[in-house]
Amino acid sequence: MGVLEKIPAARRRPRGKEVAASRLPLNEIIRGDCVEAMAALPDRCVDMIFADPPYNLQLGGHLHRPDGSQVDAVDDDWDKFDTFATYDRFTRDWLREARRILKEDGTIWVIGSYHNIFRVGTALQDEGFWILNDIVWRKANPMPNFKGTRFTNAHETLIWCSKAEKAKYTFNYRKMKALNDDIQMRSDWTLPICSGGERLKDDDGHKAHPTQKPESLLYRVMLACTEAGDLVLDPFFGTGTTGAVARRLGRRWIGIEREDKYIAVAEQRIAATLPLDESAMMSIPEKKAAPRIAFGVLVETGLIAPGTMLTDAKRRWSALVRADGVLASGCGATGSIHRLGATLQGAPSCNGWSFWHLDTPGGLEPIDAMRQRHLQQLGE
Repeated sequence: MGVLEKIPAARRRPRGKEVAASRLPLNEIIRGDCVEAMAALPDRCVDMIFADPPYNLQLGGHLHRPDGSQVDAVDDDWDKFDTFATYDRFTRDWLREARRILKEDGTIWVIGSYHNIFRVGTALQDEGFWILNDIVWRKANPMPNFKGTRFTNAHETLIWCSKAEKAKYTFNYRKMKALNDDIQMRSDWTLPICSGGERLKDDDGHKAHPTQKPESLLYRVMLACTEAGDLVLDPFFGTGTTGAVARRLGRRWIGIEREDKYIAVAEQRIAATLPLDESAMMSIPEKKAAPRIAFGVLVETGLIAPGTMLTDAKRRWSALVRADGVLASGCGATGSIHRLGATLQGAPSCNGWSFWHLDTPGGLEPIDAMRQRHLQQLGE
């Protein structure tokens, strides 16, 4: 947001990386203005764009809670624009570059509040994007309206677009259905806001970024319309939620951010992010070919005996197989092969068949191999 700072390179803090037109800065943060940074990237080079632009909240004065404490609101300079016309020009400028660098079969997601999302939606259509869905993110734990003068603002809106009406974009319908307990996923998503341990803090204990998005939201977005190895770009990178989730899901990413303090937090956060072990975590076979075998059947038939210790492919987690087919980890958590795998990784879902492994004389072997042997015996 704003123009690229005209600071001699020798005097700039060594945070982020200036873009080089000769190559793609994969898994890197570009320090600078989003329009200028995208302008240096080649045409049709990214698979998905997730944008969380300034909301232009137009806040006046401070907001206080009933107990007198001040609300940590969005009052940073990067969210301030002189007029609606200024904000509209800024929106059109970055969307124009976003459209140029997006592949013909790529998609763009833009999130906003009632302050800006309608203006952004108009700009998206004016720039030639085709709206596929508007998603309502219902916040499970929204901030109340302390003044009692309006309804509690309990949602934000995401607009999902392709580049053209007939574009062959990616939509992983069956993955979304599986994520939603085998029920077709709707356009209203109830997810908690970023809080607790996920909310990043600065050295003074304040929010590192006022509009940090929860990883669960980006997880769902990325799983819906990208594949492993795809390139995701975020022109308003902030504290790096997009980059962290991309790394977990095996996607490549490019971030653009002008604020040094956010870049520092994002770099540290992404470096500490553990990629999910199973690259095929949500690799779902065609319905007619999907084997319908419960893990408990393998325990019942003795293919996997109660008391067997399972581990993930990198031996980070282990779990004991109980007689009822439930797994129990050393930290006290229990659950099915899928649920426990998701719990240990802090992920919304997990394909336990590919995540859990048996330690055999020949090395680690996914428990799905046992399932396939059982299916083969049934077919003989």
